[in-house]
Amino acid sequence: HQALARAGIALSVWRIHRRIGMSGGLFVNALMRELGHRPTSAQIRSMQEEHARAYLELANQVRPLPGASELLAALSDLEVRWAIATSGRLETARATLQGLGIPSRIPVVTRDDVAHAKPDPDLFLAAAERLEVDIADCVVVGDSVWDMLAARRARALGVGLLSGGYGREELERVGAYQVYEDPGDLLRHLDEVGVRIPIAEV
Repeated sequence: HQALARAGIALSVWRIHRRIGMSGGLFVNALMRELGHRPTSAQIRSMQEEHARAYLELANQVRPLPGASELLAALSDLEVRWAIATSGRLETARATLQGLGIPSRIPVVTRDDVAHAKPDPDLFLAAAERLEVDIADCVVVGDSVWDMLAARRARALGVGLLSGGYGREELERVGAYQVYEDPGDLLRHLDEVGVRIPIAEV
C-alpha cells in the first residue's frame, strides 16, 4: 500500500491484499481494471522500486508464522526434501529466509529465476527440478489462491494455510487438497498429506 501511494496510485488496502502473490504483470493488469486505465511505465517502475524499499524498511518486523521453523526442521529430520519457491525477488525475500534460518543447502527459487510467477507453475516446476523430484510427487504449501492455482497447473498436490487471509472455501475452490490454520497445524497433521511418520516403539 505504501509503495503504491508513493508511486501516486491510490488503491484500498483490501484490494491490494487480494493480489498478493500473483506475478507483477498480472498485478498491473488488475491495477488497470481497478483504476480504469493502465499505469504508466514510470509508475510501474516506481511502484516496483518503492515496494522493495518499503519491504526492506519493514523487514525487521517480519516474524515466522507459528510453527514454520519447526515444520521445516521436522521435514529435514524425516529426510523429506523441500525447497522454498516465492513470487518475491531475492532482494526482498532474503530477510524472510534469514528469519526462518533456511540452511544454505536448501534450494530457493525466486521471481528472478523464472519467466513467469504465480499463478503460472514455473516457480514450483523449477523447485521440483532443483530437488530432482517429479513434480507429481510434490506437495505445495501456500496461503493464497495464486499458490493453489499454480500448484494445480504444475500437477502438484496443493495444501493451503489460512495465514494469508484467504478462507478455507476459497482455497479449496481453487484446488487445495487440505487446508490448515498455519504451519504448526500442518506439522501436527503431516500424515494427512502423505508424509510417513515413524511410529515410536513402546
